[in-house]
Amino acid sequence: MKTPRTLQLPRFHTQVIGSLPRPQAVRDLLARRGEMDPERYQAALDDMVRFAIRVQEQAGIDVISDGEWRRIQYVDEFLDRIGGFEPRRRYEHAGEVKYARVAVRRIEPHEPVFARDAAFLRANTARCTKFALPGPFLIAIRYWHADYSAGAYPTYEHLMEHLTEILAQEARAIAAAGIDVIQIDDPALTYFCDRRLMSGDGTHDERLRRGWDPDRQFPAAVAALNGIIEGLPAEVHLHCCHSVYKRRSDVAGDYKPILPRLRGARIDRVNLEFAYQGTGDPSDLALAPAHLGVGMGVVDVRTEAPQTVEQIAALGAAGVRAIGAERIALNPDCGFAPNSAEPPSIDEAYEKLKRLSAAAERLRAQFPASTPAIAVP
Repeated sequence: MKTPRTLQLPRFHTQVIGSLPRPQAVRDLLARRGEMDPERYQAALDDMVRFAIRVQEQAGIDVISDGEWRRIQYVDEFLDRIGGFEPRRRYEHAGEVKYARVAVRRIEPHEPVFARDAAFLRANTARCTKFALPGPFLIAIRYWHADYSAGAYPTYEHLMEHLTEILAQEARAIAAAGIDVIQIDDPALTYFCDRRLMSGDGTHDERLRRGWDPDRQFPAAVAALNGIIEGLPAEVHLHCCHSVYKRRSDVAGDYKPILPRLRGARIDRVNLEFAYQGTGDPSDLALAPAHLGVGMGVVDVRTEAPQTVEQIAALGAAGVRAIGAERIALNPDCGFAPNSAEPPSIDEAYEKLKRLSAAAERLRAQFPASTPAIAVP
């Protein structure tokens, strides 16, 4: 659903996906969570988030997030706040034994946990605002474990069903705070793009060693998504990335396997990746359902060296040839720092966002309003 502000957005409007790199001062502050007086901690973070907002505005971005600077990690922050998840699953990484969190008990009723963060964002910019939530399929697939979760949720589907109710409550509170765009992050849907993972040939994560059935699982994931967004007075986006982590991706593959499966999704836009190697090809967009706008990832967030404005604009132009100009927004491939410890600097992100804005201006001049798609034989 469009809002008064989203209705005013220009063609090829620019948006962030969500996260910005945290300066060391923000990382230090996050590390002191629990040590500081809560009011002082929130006030200090408020100052930092205002800076994150101004960085985006100064770069010329049309749709603004809070940088996710209140989050240590884009999923785990949500799990920390709602409860029911604990580090139990043992694994080894770089020779070190670690423990990953899993669902261990039923999530108890609670007030929305992101409402205050969303209201602060809305109060501190006049531009369109975006706030992201992790998707229920993503959380259920990654955080349900037979050894630890079955007592509370017999299957991951039971967990996904409960998460849908909780996330629907969150989304309503965020929309009530005046947020224009609610984005559901679900990189787990992009697993279905990875032919190697789907074949059972191998996986980057033992949690994903399960029988994959896109004909059953994808419709269930879409139904859960629709259950969250039903009746929301905000524009709704779905973000499907290739699991960005420390300048690399955990999965690969173009979007051809999943775009036709979004026909029943009651979202307004799907945000995809096209700049980084092994992700989407602009020609994939011909398969996108006609009711969907597309956020084209035209800025590579993984490679340190920024693309030129010409390279960014060329990717956008390739999208125009596939689906026309009116359906396209422009964004980075993914959040710059889904985890607070991600390596990009805020200066790197700022330079890339400036070039994104410049590329949007170039595309507006290159393609007049209502430029149609060009049929490819």
